[in-house]
Amino acid sequence: MNIDQINYAIKHNGFTNDELSSVIDTIKYARAQITQRTRRACRVGDSVKFTSNRNGLTYTGSVEKIAIKYITVRTNLGMYRVPANMLEFI
Repeated sequence: MNIDQINYAIKHNGFTNDELSSVIDTIKYARAQITQRTRRACRVGDSVKFTSNRNGLTYTGSVEKIAIKYITVRTNLGMYRVPANMLEFI
């Protein structure tokens, strides 16, 4: 099953509230796992990139600090606190 089929099934089938809650919980769990994997792989000084949700621009920089959910990234335009699951290593 690909992502389009999954989206179609969620939008057009009559899922109950409990079934939708289960899907949401699964997605939250998967995002938390991505965050943990990224945090474990990340080291201060690593080169990373991320795309801003505010303006859609892609920024590159280096890791300055690693916190529980956020990674502080130094770019040419300043420092950004970025959710770990949004980072990509260069």
